[in-house]
Amino acid sequence: MVFESVHGGVKQRAASVSVMSNLVLTGSKLAAALVTGSVSVLSEALHSGLDLVAAMMAWFAVRRSRQPPDAEHRFGHGKFESLSGLIEGLLIILAVVLIANEAIRKILAGDVKVSVPALGIGVMGLSAVLNTFVSRMLFRVAKRTDSVALEADAWHLSTDVWTSVGVFAGLGVIALSKSSLFAGTWFSREAGHLDPIVALLVAAVIFRAAWDITRRSWDHLVDRSLPREEIKRIEDLLLEHYPQVAQFHRLRTRKAGSQRQIDLHLVVPGDMSVAEAHQLCDHLEGDLRRLLPGSEVLIHVEPEADTDRA
Repeated sequence: MVFESVHGGVKQRAASVSVMSNLVLTGSKLAAALVTGSVSVLSEALHSGLDLVAAMMAWFAVRRSRQPPDAEHRFGHGKFESLSGLIEGLLIILAVVLIANEAIRKILAGDVKVSVPALGIGVMGLSAVLNTFVSRMLFRVAKRTDSVALEADAWHLSTDVWTSVGVFAGLGVIALSKSSLFAGTWFSREAGHLDPIVALLVAAVIFRAAWDITRRSWDHLVDRSLPREEIKRIEDLLLEHYPQVAQFHRLRTRKAGSQRQIDLHLVVPGDMSVAEAHQLCDHLEGDLRRLLPGSEVLIHVEPEADTDRA
């Protein structure tokens, strides 16, 4: 498809940037978690680790989905992106379970000691800044290319921004409690409990994003119709710009990654020649592709006299 060939390279580069940034952040957060003993930093390291896996899957899915149809995939490879989005969402839900389990264990055991919080603060600040830039880039490319895999990856990183800010603030409070100003006070003894509490808040934010990504990717895989507003745009195009069409029916739509697939039965006047009907369909297919880029259109022509047999 022309749409995929034009945007495929852009999507590939964006996915590569995401892989590299997640690789750096996963290593940094894991090292900080081992040094500080912070469950919230550990939760962020796990989050970034799964983001790294998701980014690698997005990279593969984008690379695979841009390949043209072949003998075994006559409708193209767009659903590789949808499958990637579904698995990414499930991986994030797994991360939520692991984060919540570790945070609750820390609270119940009273094991809330955090060492060298300044190190965790620095790493969380780096994570928030880097993921802000990368997620915005991914959102721009995803919108431009209509890529569900890149959009899922962008949502992963945007949730990472907010969770990193939350952990940053929590560690800041803990660092403050360790200062000489609060030495020997209740605040200095109990501030560590904020760490697993922040981790639970992180898990809640992550779950919300994971649920949205999983649901939307699932809709693509089970061939759910395009959104109602897009279907209405198709119907309006047919009704407003093609008065020579007697009627249309059996409009079917679905989406696979960035590819939309549209087919319909078009009823034309019985005295229209085959050549005229063919030319009409060519114009209509072109208009639909301009209306919804990345669309594959299939039109079945029927003469008006045969509509009762449809």
